[in-house]
Amino acid sequence: MRQAFTTAYAEVVGEGEPPFEEYERHLGRYFPDIMRIMNLPLEMEEPFVRESYRLAREVTLFDGVGEMLRTLRARGYGLAVATGKAGPRARHLLGELDVLPLFDHVIGSDEIARPKPAPDIVLRALNLLGAGPEEAMMIGDAVADLDSARGAGVLAVAALWGETDGVELIAAEPDAVLHRPAELLALLGELEPNPEAGIPGQLVAGPAGVPTAHATRVVVPPSSVPMTPVARGLLAAD
Repeated sequence: MRQAFTTAYAEVVGEGEPPFEEYERHLGRYFPDIMRIMNLPLEMEEPFVRESYRLAREVTLFDGVGEMLRTLRARGYGLAVATGKAGPRARHLLGELDVLPLFDHVIGSDEIARPKPAPDIVLRALNLLGAGPEEAMMIGDAVADLDSARGAGVLAVAALWGETDGVELIAAEPDAVLHRPAELLALLGELEPNPEAGIPGQLVAGPAGVPTAHATRVVVPPSSVPMTPVARGLLAAD
């Protein structure tokens, strides 16, 4: 991502230090929206997307992601990705990572009326999964993810293993905070925590008839003991 942004900035803007750290603070949003917020040329999108496709094979999953997704699938959860990326690029990337078949739906920001932080993409995922907001959880590594979740009426869960500022995520007062991917399974009561599993940015729907519970704020400490499930319904993350 840094390399793609740096190349796009050099091609369109020219000399100077690319403001990548500022760009990171807006992750979760649609790329053209970030350009508008940062007062950067929208023409940066073409080389950024081109380089993102070219570099896709250099992207790696967080440790345990595949295991976590397969566990959720085996236990009857439906999964959808609600991403700030355009749909075709997101599906291409997930295909390169060999996890695309594990998801029921992949929804890009170019495929809904209003991208995050608006709730549209989460509402679309709920509709496709046939689930209600009370069965849902949005798991994301950006404040825009949490805002989108709240707007759609689903639990907002912060993933601290992503690229964005953990301090900002916690300051946004999510319903739950996960330090490691495996803690998602612990949060669902599916598995004792271990340091391997998880991916930010996906929506997960639980099997029909699985009870859900409302949560206020839950922080799962690192290497915590198993905790009471917060929800066993729909999970969302970006």
